[in-house]
Amino acid sequence: MSAILFADGCDGLYRNMASQETQVAEVDSFTADWQQWHRQQEARLSDRHGFLAITNLHWLTETPERFTDAPGAWSTGVDGVVVVLDEGEELIIDGTPVRGRYAFGPIAERDGVNAVWGDAVIEVARRGGNDIVRPRHPKNELRTAFRGTPAFAPDPNWVVTGRYVRFEQPRPTTVGASVEGLEHVYDAPGQVEFDVDGQSLRLTAFPGRNPGDLSVLFTDSTSGVTTYAANRVLQVPTPAADGTVVLDFNRAVNLPCAYTDLATCPLPPAENRLPIAVEAGEKIPYERQK
Repeated sequence: MSAILFADGCDGLYRNMASQETQVAEVDSFTADWQQWHRQQEARLSDRHGFLAITNLHWLTETPERFTDAPGAWSTGVDGVVVVLDEGEELIIDGTPVRGRYAFGPIAERDGVNAVWGDAVIEVARRGGNDIVRPRHPKNELRTAFRGTPAFAPDPNWVVTGRYVRFEQPRPTTVGASVEGLEHVYDAPGQVEFDVDGQSLRLTAFPGRNPGDLSVLFTDSTSGVTTYAANRVLQVPTPAADGTVVLDFNRAVNLPCAYTDLATCPLPPAENRLPIAVEAGEKIPYERQK
């Protein structure tokens, strides 16, 4: 009889051990997936012509102006951006060499054109109703000295299931920017509702990178303490047919303004300031730590 009891006890022990091993394997897989995602995120950020390569932010006016980090004299007006290149200067636009005077034409808000100059890319864009030129040089020190972004350890508990509530019509939403005096306007298609530790929360959502996806800008109680003060952003996959959404706050990332003052990043709308500490995702970049 005692032998049977002993065997039954071992069976229970083995089942517990197997369950624990399964849980450990799931956590390890979750961590590995997050690590791969974060490596890809940092690769995009530190691309040779990414935001860390920007050397200046030039605001164009009607008066032609030359810059030390880009060829030509640049101006803008009712007909859009114009560059006048001196003899011996050249840009490559859409694979075609350009010399002399070149008119980019009107550029839509949040759109842009990349012109190649040697190993650099000259970004010509429109932000907040202003035409800008942002040269991107691979040898910029901010890029060459980049050593990654610190982040909280990935935690499955910060994968939250919520509900997407679509507005009857997209709501034009004006938000501030990392550049003083600049504003951005986005059409918000709806809001995401979710609970954390029994507290009901809500975030206004903007369109995401891919059709149907969502993007939420937010701050929380960690902002300015362990995470960047101005903003973080979370990409949210397309909601299910019943409105179910998954928010993986482990993938909350910094915007470019967390690394450089030469970005024009949007700030979260006032209602997206969460009263909780989201101890997940990316932290204050090393470049901003005192």
